[in-house]
Amino acid sequence: MKTVLFALRVSDLDRSLAFYRTVGYVDLGTVPFDDGSSLVWLRLPAEKSVSLELVHRPADGPVEVGGFQHFAIEVESLAETLERLIAAGLRPGEPELPGGTEGPKTSWLVDPDGYRIELVEWPPSGPPTVE
Repeated sequence: MKTVLFALRVSDLDRSLAFYRTVGYVDLGTVPFDDGSSLVWLRLPAEKSVSLELVHRPADGPVEVGGFQHFAIEVESLAETLERLIAAGLRPGEPELPGGTEGPKTSWLVDPDGYRIELVEWPPSGPPTVE
């Protein structure tokens, strides 16, 4: 088994698409429904298939984020990623070293609906693995 994707319900599809495209996601396709709802499938450039689904249901009203903690995106260089995102008008948080100087470098970003995204640059030893 493996995780295929996760879905986030969004209040304003155009606003969310602009945000996630700025982060680096690319569109794979849209599934429209007769009631005005739609699903949009996205992936990061290094991914071969969909990894994020934006769910837009205008009739349900604004999204209220609750119970969802965050999701993480691995980046090659946190410093370069933050520079690019800031230049594009996004507001990532200051870099952090939650595992100390030998651990990962992280920063937090919040999407237009309030979903939290952790940007992670792993140390040279790589991410934790199971043998």
